[in-house]
Amino acid sequence: MALSIVNIQISALSRDKGQISRIKKLKRRISASFGRLTISKEDTIHESDHESDSCPSSNGCSSSNHLSSSAQNVPLLNGDHSKNDICSVRKEATLPRLSGYPVVPRTTAKKWTPVKRHHSAGDMLVTEIDSSNDLDKIERPKSEGHAYTRQFSPKRTSSYGGQSPFGKAISYTKLERLGEGSYATVFKGVSCLTNQVVALKEIRLQQEEGTPFTAIREASLLKILKHANIVTLHDIIRTDETLTFVFEYVHTDLSQYLEKHTGGLNAFNVKLFAFQLLRGLAYCHRRQILHRDLKPQNLLISDVGELKLADFGLARAKSVPSRTYSHEVVTLWYRPPDVLLGSTEYSTSLDMWGVGCIFTEMVSGVATFPGMKDTYDQLDKIFWLLGTPTEDSWEGVSSFPNYDINKFHIYNPQPFTTSIPKLGCIPNAPELSTRLLQMEPSKRICAEDAMKHEYFWDLPPKVHDLPDVASIFDIPGLKLLPEMDELVNAAPKKPTALTAILSFISNT
Repeated sequence: MALSIVNIQISALSRDKGQISRIKKLKRRISASFGRLTISKEDTIHESDHESDSCPSSNGCSSSNHLSSSAQNVPLLNGDHSKNDICSVRKEATLPRLSGYPVVPRTTAKKWTPVKRHHSAGDMLVTEIDSSNDLDKIERPKSEGHAYTRQFSPKRTSSYGGQSPFGKAISYTKLERLGEGSYATVFKGVSCLTNQVVALKEIRLQQEEGTPFTAIREASLLKILKHANIVTLHDIIRTDETLTFVFEYVHTDLSQYLEKHTGGLNAFNVKLFAFQLLRGLAYCHRRQILHRDLKPQNLLISDVGELKLADFGLARAKSVPSRTYSHEVVTLWYRPPDVLLGSTEYSTSLDMWGVGCIFTEMVSGVATFPGMKDTYDQLDKIFWLLGTPTEDSWEGVSSFPNYDINKFHIYNPQPFTTSIPKLGCIPNAPELSTRLLQMEPSKRICAEDAMKHEYFWDLPPKVHDLPDVASIFDIPGLKLLPEMDELVNAAPKKPTALTAILSFISNT
């Protein structure tokens, strides 16, 4: 019905010979849209108004005969059509030929070449279809991975719903235990897939409580944090009793390193560790993520001296503007005074106080504010060095829940070099410590600005231009220096009188 109406309109328009080209284009467009006619590769349609026809004149041949023979061989491109559709084709084929309208030659061969459409890169790689095959036998194009490799890639097996070796306990061999925390135990292990040494953090699951929220938080954050100074999470294994995180293996942490090298670290090594700590934190803070538990135990140290932030169990993404958070964060020795006083509104300044405590501890070898009893004892250690805050020195401090001037001793602020004399021997170290350990949070320096402090000016300028995943030790010539105890142990010992006598006796 629709085609009959359109053909009537075409007959009316054909009176004007100047519009033949437009009529032909309309005819072809309607024919293609209804899927009744097809054009083979051998047929060509000329856009000229004066084109040659297969019949020399309009009276020399019958258009009905020509079209009817073509209609018999028209393939049904859009699937199985009803009988009404076929009848409409024949009805269209028996229409009288338009006077003076050139007939487009059609092939009467029973073979035709389908027009190939490329829907994706994988389809383009599929071999050409034999035109002699029936349309119903043409296979659906395979996925792109299959078309490229002719087989599924093992690395992408899980993408196709297959069996992946990752996420299974049998893929890792557990070795000795490295440490144990309040809710997890860390083991050294080996990956059966890559033969690499890994760290297996095994979290015990309680049947009633399910997966600890700290584990969910740590996994979700580490999946998006990709940085040379942040530990890498390789895999997650879930069983009925445990949840295991597979991390890259780093052989020690800053706490063990400080215990091994007592009396404070090499001044240049302190600078390298501090810069890497700030670099990893700046990466987190740019993504509005707070670590909230900075301490030497959570800073891993590799063989070459690469420092990596770890244990993101208390970390969380900070919303903008600032929200209310728990004040029960950060180990007591590294907790800032505003949080100790009960503040629940904090920002990246929370982590920066921890950086200041760790920096001064690496220089001196001992904790800067080692509170032993409770929150007020910890505040007393801080006030002894920085002075007891009042409304004059810190506006709004008296509004904190735990602020009670009657419970505090009144101290005057002292220079950092009074408590940590070694700071005075390192250029610009006292100034950086003062910028980091500010009692008022808004006055603390941020990680990005701290990396540009004068204290770090003797480092190669390239440390500021490295990609996130590149280590600072990729810069030629930059490496850790031997610690003082290592130099002493490496020096040749002079023989004493006792050792000389014992050596003489053993030789005789």
